[in-house]
Amino acid sequence: MSKRSRIFLGILLIYLAGTAFLLYRVLADLDPRYRESAEESLVETAQVMAGLVESDLRNGAIDTARLGPLFASVYARRFDAQIFSHSKQRVELRLFVVDATGRVLFDSRGQQAGADFSQWRDVRLALRGEYGARTTADIEDNPLSSVMYVAAPVRANGTIVGAVSVAKPVRSFGQFVEAARRKTLYVGILSAAAVLLMALALSAWLVRPFGIIGDFVRYVRAQRKLSLRPIGRRALGAIREAFEEMRDALAGRNYVADYVQTLTHELKSPLSAIRGATELLQEAGMDPTDRQRFLANIAGETQRIQEVVDRMMELTTLEARRSLREVQAVALDALLDELVSAAQASAAARQVRVVRVVPGARAGVAVEGDTFLLRRAVGNLLDNAIDFAPEGSEVRVHLDATDASANIRIEDDGPGIPGYAQSHLFEKFYSLPRPRTGRKSTGLGLSFVRQIATLHRGKAALENGKEGGAVATLSLPRLPSG
Repeated sequence: MSKRSRIFLGILLIYLAGTAFLLYRVLADLDPRYRESAEESLVETAQVMAGLVESDLRNGAIDTARLGPLFASVYARRFDAQIFSHSKQRVELRLFVVDATGRVLFDSRGQQAGADFSQWRDVRLALRGEYGARTTADIEDNPLSSVMYVAAPVRANGTIVGAVSVAKPVRSFGQFVEAARRKTLYVGILSAAAVLLMALALSAWLVRPFGIIGDFVRYVRAQRKLSLRPIGRRALGAIREAFEEMRDALAGRNYVADYVQTLTHELKSPLSAIRGATELLQEAGMDPTDRQRFLANIAGETQRIQEVVDRMMELTTLEARRSLREVQAVALDALLDELVSAAQASAAARQVRVVRVVPGARAGVAVEGDTFLLRRAVGNLLDNAIDFAPEGSEVRVHLDATDASANIRIEDDGPGIPGYAQSHLFEKFYSLPRPRTGRKSTGLGLSFVRQIATLHRGKAALENGKEGGAVATLSLPRLPSG
């Protein structure tokens, strides 16, 4: 086996070991995260049931008379809730009510009435006014029978007279943990296989330059008579070809790695929000208002993911272009008039005015480029300025020109750019929260603008204005007038 093959094999083994370790950590972290979500839900349920019991107090004494018929009816209910690939058909929630000594006054399953629960951690802490929770197996040494308990105190005139403990079998959400593990493992293995195939293709590109240099060495050894000029030309050509192939291969590899990392990081937050909302929706007896709110959250986060993917595809397509395919003379005055007119309606809804600042008489300003892309670039800058402009303010659009360049400036009266953000504004997925909503955008708009400026041999900048607010500038080479 050659040294190159051994090096490649070593890198491959390191990658496989790293992927396996990452998958192990992710899979191991799934169960605690699901348990945390289930416990949070039980906390709220315990507080609700404690409030219900408190409403039935008789002279400071706990009355559980109506709990028996209530849970008998609940346990008798049959339904078919299809939660993704799992079907839930009965209520598994348990309820225990204890007095101030920890003696069980009510057991929803009727199995432990009169038992002493004072030594159980959840009850003991709840009777002291503290947060109490535990996980205990119904059958000793059988973790599959584990049940999660959360307790809340019952108060009468500020005095703790008992406690309510709600419980849920771990198996009720364990099936979702197993499904998530299977899907994560499947996606991880599939992703690893895809990256391995990509690595094999890249390795062919990376190894070939070394072969080019090896061919040159063999060429020199085969020469009976050394002639510096042809050998020099051959050496320069070999080095140039090898360097260009290595540069393209390495750039492509880093490009893919950067996109995978940034896209994964950006999608992590909305996916977590969707998962959390989905888990809460699985609980029985949820208030319709809360259900609609969680469904709205899921729809909003799904839309956010769609926007990120769409913008990412546009940016990827744009970055793959080395030059503009079709160019024409673009009159910037007409382009800006069109964009300002289109932006005024959406800005008016936010009580912001978009105005075109036109200087004195001057010759028409035109650039050579792609009208569609330039419209997208200036539109992104306008949208960004409107998002950060306070109500009642205005966004001003200027067009300045010199003999060599045309400069589009868009000014707003917003809060300006924090010092820590100035060097990161054009990075992919970097975004500042909008003043009105507090939400961030996809963080791809300014990267899109910069890439368009680069294709037009220009540049884009965003900085604080001298009198406050922010100033976005798109500078492009100007076509000679006339």
